[in-house]
Amino acid sequence: MPGGRLSQQERRQIGDGLAEGLTYTEIALRLNRPLSTITREVARNGGPTGYQADRAHEATKERAKRSHPAPGDRDPTAVSELEERFTGILAATGLSRMTARVLASLYLTDSGSLTAAELTRRLQVSPASISKAIGELERQEMVRRERDPRRRRDRYVIDADALFRAWVVGARQNTLVADFARHGAQTLGPTSPAGMRLREVGDFFDHLGRAMARAAEEWRRIH
Repeated sequence: MPGGRLSQQERRQIGDGLAEGLTYTEIALRLNRPLSTITREVARNGGPTGYQADRAHEATKERAKRSHPAPGDRDPTAVSELEERFTGILAATGLSRMTARVLASLYLTDSGSLTAAELTRRLQVSPASISKAIGELERQEMVRRERDPRRRRDRYVIDADALFRAWVVGARQNTLVADFARHGAQTLGPTSPAGMRLREVGDFFDHLGRAMARAAEEWRRIH
């Protein structure tokens, strides 16, 4: 199904499509899959000229085992599917895809913390991609940085207060929008159509910001 893990049969269909000279878009439509799923799958497994379905399937299973070490009887495939679904949900909130992948990895790691090098290996992307994603998460205060004295490198940590901090940042941003809109309304003339429109925007974001701040205070009080 769209968003789930590719099956071996789907990988064979990808291989057949490449052999037929189909574009990634055409293959994605044939499989009812997102275009990004097809491009990532092919890029990870030899490219359009070197892609082999059965080999790609085995390689993906091995990557899942390495990327998702789990205690007890966790199913690595199920954990991988969980991470993919969680990434999609986070991306739907407005995060970039890579930022969502990094955040999902941190949430689903037992330690709740990973180094940049660990994230690079886990997600099989460039260090620059990880750095950009971490920067976005730090700006929103969704992760914090800790120095690992033994390894002399930073670890990026997700903790119980991460969502609280992110929520407070969101409330603060809404207040900034409200202040800007109200100032803009005065500049344009509070009785002009544009001024009245901006004043309504300001009132809305002011109300939203205050409600978010109250919700954050209530959450902190009961936790």
